[in-house]
Amino acid sequence: MRKITLALSAACLLSGLHFSAAARESVPAPLNPGVTVAQLAQQIPVHWVSVAQIENSLLGRPPIAVGFDIDDTVLFSSPGFYRGQKEYSPGKQDYLKNPEFWEKMNNGWDEFSMPKEVAKQLITMHLKRGDSIYFVTGRSETKTETVTKTLQSDFLIPQNAVNPVIFAGDKEGQNTKIQWLKDKQIKIFYGDSDNDITAAQDMGARGIRVLRASNSSYQPLPKAGAFGEEVIVNSEY
Repeated sequence: MRKITLALSAACLLSGLHFSAAARESVPAPLNPGVTVAQLAQQIPVHWVSVAQIENSLLGRPPIAVGFDIDDTVLFSSPGFYRGQKEYSPGKQDYLKNPEFWEKMNNGWDEFSMPKEVAKQLITMHLKRGDSIYFVTGRSETKTETVTKTLQSDFLIPQNAVNPVIFAGDKEGQNTKIQWLKDKQIKIFYGDSDNDITAAQDMGARGIRVLRASNSSYQPLPKAGAFGEEVIVNSEY
């Protein structure tokens, strides 16, 4: 009887060990792996600035000409571009070369674009300084446009301070904004794309990066600060 009892105990022990091992194998990985303080403290060396700091850097300077890109810089215009792609070239970028899309985009679809808060702050600051404001976009030019009117309304620009939007267009292998920045003698140019920053830097202007919203239809997202430029904090919206 003692032998039988010992055998049963051994069998139960082995069964328990087997069950424990199986249970351990079936336990899923933690849903939240956690993070170390070193990971939290890690930062990319970017030259961050605020609107207030930009304003402070201009104290004592006479009025200047400043420029703004439009899409993803002053307007979150992805709704119009999203609709254009669905209507003219689903899943492809061909719609960006379709004149019909640009006619729609430049003549009404910006009513669905949201003005960015950072742009409101910047434009208000520059208007207060008496600076001349120019909007220089890579959009294709169309016979008519309501973008200028939309921007004037969105950013409360007085009639005597409004300059018509400059449609620089898009040409492969060429940064079409450079010549316009030179022609208007722009000293500061705000933009979300690499081309905006390099256009400013190539002609000796101060290029300042505005963050592109992560849900923008314009992907992939650029690497802000890649050219050593100033990057505005909290400027994605």
